[in-house]
Amino acid sequence: MKFKFNINGKKYNVQISKENSKTIKIKVENKEFKFREEEKKRIRIAKASLPKRNFKKKEIIAPITGEITEIFIKKGEFVKKEKKIILLSAMKMENEIISDFEGKVKNVLVEKNQKVNKGDVLVALE
Repeated sequence: MKFKFNINGKKYNVQISKENSKTIKIKVENKEFKFREEEKKRIRIAKASLPKRNFKKKEIIAPITGEITEIFIKKGEFVKKEKKIILLSAMKMENEIISDFEGKVKNVLVEKNQKVNKGDVLVALE
């Protein structure tokens, strides 16, 4: 999984992957952090805090509560996977919401300056 974060004007690229059956790797820019099997409980707690995703519906979900500061797509537009689609401001940080899917924008369910909750559907793709 890849994420992009903007914290106090500085951009961070974050990648989370499974290194092997006993190790999870989190890479922030050029620094790598590894979590072993015995730390699984902390990883489960972190995963439980993430919104549930229904990948069959092709919905882009708000990962955190915040305010929509920018929308980069329109209804009917074709979106490629990993395209930046929304900028979400939360706790003085700007978070780039990236599409996990490829497809045509069926509906943009939010507006600029709208407050959203974690788990809210932001965009639906066909």
